[in-house]
Amino acid sequence: MIGLSRRRGVIAHIVLIIGMLVVAFPIYYTFVASTHSLQTILRPPLPLLPGPEIFNNYYEALFGGIGRIGGVNVWTLLFNTTVMALSIAVGKIIISILSAYAIVFFRFPFRMTFFWLIFITLMLPVEVRIMPTYAVMVNLGLIDTYTGLTLPLMASATATLLFRQFFLTIPGELIEAARIDGAGPWRFFKDILMPLSRTNIAALFVILFIYGWTQYLWPLLMTNRNDMTTIVIGLKKMISFADADTQWHLVMVTAMLAIIPPILVVLFMQRWFVRGLIETEK
Repeated sequence: MIGLSRRRGVIAHIVLIIGMLVVAFPIYYTFVASTHSLQTILRPPLPLLPGPEIFNNYYEALFGGIGRIGGVNVWTLLFNTTVMALSIAVGKIIISILSAYAIVFFRFPFRMTFFWLIFITLMLPVEVRIMPTYAVMVNLGLIDTYTGLTLPLMASATATLLFRQFFLTIPGELIEAARIDGAGPWRFFKDILMPLSRTNIAALFVILFIYGWTQYLWPLLMTNRNDMTTIVIGLKKMISFADADTQWHLVMVTAMLAIIPPILVVLFMQRWFVRGLIETEK
């Protein structure tokens, strides 16, 4: 039995290693391409080892500007995307936790009606709502603004549902103890619910940050100026139908830089993220 278990463990590790290589190889190949000149990339096969142009390529992309997106550099794209992703993640969490708090702990007319109205929005595809929302943004003059990029995407029925389900597990004795101690609604929320919700908040933050970072359709509609372009839209604009017109070395650099912030967020918040997904003792 011990030998059989050991063999299963070895096979499982081999499968995991193969899966990791399959996932990681395209990323490594993109990095290799970002270190070579355009001429080397256009003349296959591409070498499997990094080239000598790594510093020149990254400096050109970060500080020199890219012609196909109006001379805007990648720093601007990263800044716009970071503002959008952070605003969406933080905004969704604030709105969702407050709405869930009101629905669970306050008694007011049509409380559950409002909850089901929020829940029903999960059944509406984004495409159904996007044109009316776009028309509102145009009428308010919010095209090419951070407000227009982020505000319509802040409401989240999913996060509201998750916070509501968690708040329903809070024991009534805790609520009574807080009331006896003289804690009002704001103090109960700030000193008790927020600390208890931190793992859920962390898990949602990671998911929502990546959701905001990878947005394509809404930024495509909301941005006309190149200096307001997000990095996903910037990548699309950098690629031409003709290979000779595409600066592939800068495209690869931009692609590598585009995946670094989400990876860093996942790495730094990995412990909280996993706890928020699997924690059940609350």
